[in-house]
Amino acid sequence: MPLTLHRQSRCVAQKQQKQLYRTEESMHSVSLSAGLTDPMAKSKLLRRDFFARSVHTVAPELIGATLLFRGIGGVIVEVEAYHHTDPAAHSFGGQTARNAVMFGPPGYAYVYRSYGIHWCLNFVCEREGSASAVLIRALAPTVGLPTMRRRRGLKDERLLCAGPGRLCEALGITEIDNGRALDAPPFELHACTGPLEIAVGHRIGITKAVELPWRYGFKGSRFLSKPFA
Repeated sequence: MPLTLHRQSRCVAQKQQKQLYRTEESMHSVSLSAGLTDPMAKSKLLRRDFFARSVHTVAPELIGATLLFRGIGGVIVEVEAYHHTDPAAHSFGGQTARNAVMFGPPGYAYVYRSYGIHWCLNFVCEREGSASAVLIRALAPTVGLPTMRRRRGLKDERLLCAGPGRLCEALGITEIDNGRALDAPPFELHACTGPLEIAVGHRIGITKAVELPWRYGFKGSRFLSKPFA
């Protein structure tokens, strides 16, 4: 490849990456330049009725939405859907003290501890008793980065919320937030305000129903917990 053409190709790739990052940032609460209106001021707040639908409808529609917890958060870039008929779902074996929130009404947070170490945040969906939920896997952090960095003990913004455990640690979400309504403080959810391309793939870190393509993400985002194949 001629040197000039190689440079042109590299410049095109860099421009595409910058454009993707600008698209991610355009959907959060921090203005990109002085004088711009807060994008969330024009976005729709997600209410509990948003979640009273099929988990397979809600999950991809959460990509690009903005999640804030006590005023800290960012753009949702990766989620996974779990249905009550799914062997990988916590609700598959029936109701227990641990998963009781999943069997309740939609629009509530289901928070559980994974491997006794990390907290994970899920949004309960569908009618009461359906016991289906969306796992929030990753955010593009946009609001409260200094607090996130302090909690996570690192500076690289790409690693602050890239994974469900990292996300909860960065936002300060723990077991005491299990069962909280998603449309009331300290939670705040804003609908996606711009077009985006969604990637679809297999879920991560499970041993059952691994063939189901129920993982959704913001295609090309550098904040994913793991790239899509």
